[in-house]
Amino acid sequence: MTIWVVVPAFNEAENLPVVLPDILDHLASIDADGRLLVVDDGSTDGSPGVLRGLAGEHPALVVETLRRNRGKAAALQLGFTRAVDAGADVVVMMDADGQDDPAELAKLLARLDEGDDLVTGARADRQDRFIKRTTSRLYNRTTRLLSGVPGTDFNSGFKVMRGEVARDLVPMLYGDMHRYITVLAHWSGYRTGEVVVEHHPRLHGVSKYGISRFWRGMMDLITVRFLMSYEHRPSHLFGGVGLLTFLIGALILGYLLVLRLTGAEIGDRPALIAGVLLVVVGLQLVLFGLLAELTVFGRQRDRALLAPRMLTRPADADATRDAPAERPEHDPSRR
Repeated sequence: MTIWVVVPAFNEAENLPVVLPDILDHLASIDADGRLLVVDDGSTDGSPGVLRGLAGEHPALVVETLRRNRGKAAALQLGFTRAVDAGADVVVMMDADGQDDPAELAKLLARLDEGDDLVTGARADRQDRFIKRTTSRLYNRTTRLLSGVPGTDFNSGFKVMRGEVARDLVPMLYGDMHRYITVLAHWSGYRTGEVVVEHHPRLHGVSKYGISRFWRGMMDLITVRFLMSYEHRPSHLFGGVGLLTFLIGALILGYLLVLRLTGAEIGDRPALIAGVLLVVVGLQLVLFGLLAELTVFGRQRDRALLAPRMLTRPADADATRDAPAERPEHDPSRR
């Protein structure tokens, strides 16, 4: 079993000389062929120089550098891609601030052996500021309620997953979607679990995230919920809302038509404007849903055409390859 530990780092020059050797020591005790991949997310402090020095001292340390700061999700996407391409059976993600304890790695790996596909290190006793702990608690409860995925610490940066899970998550890691790795894996059909782990105070520096991450996280959760529920049937959402809107507008206009036939004036009624607006918006939503269905249909058709070519080969391919070449019959007339 080959283990790759992926650590995104941004301006962690003071922490890296302490954190990385500690991870390497524990990794070597579990997998002598394991690798530690640090993705420098466009650091502007001394992190690049520190990483070059550590890479020269530790052969198991691999460094990838992004040209500019693109965020944790992009760094993890690069790290997962590199690890999977290198043949990693297990991919571990940890933070570079020293709060994740590498000694807990064996505990998480044991849960993989029990059948889980992704295991999160749940921080029961978080060593963070009060406001960060409070907003995280609210975030986790909201995520559990809206997603239906069991868990207590979705945003933990300490996770262990099988290689195929990391491979399937790569296309979904953009923006701030790293917060929903557990949710995305669960909705993709993988078995997820949690293990309580020890959490330490940050060694040096300050957190790179502020209170705004809570609101961004909520918007991302709505996005994830939409994608998982309506990715393959967008017209069910837009068409359903559009039909309801259209029917309400039609009822209003029908009522106004009855009034007009009885001699009442309706030209100065706000209901007339509201009814016309609802009908127009309803039709637009229905048409938007149909256009989205065309996009999904085209994508699915392309996948269906490409999948057999990529995943299979003709049944007679092996027979053709293994069969001896036929020799031409001898023709006495040919000299």
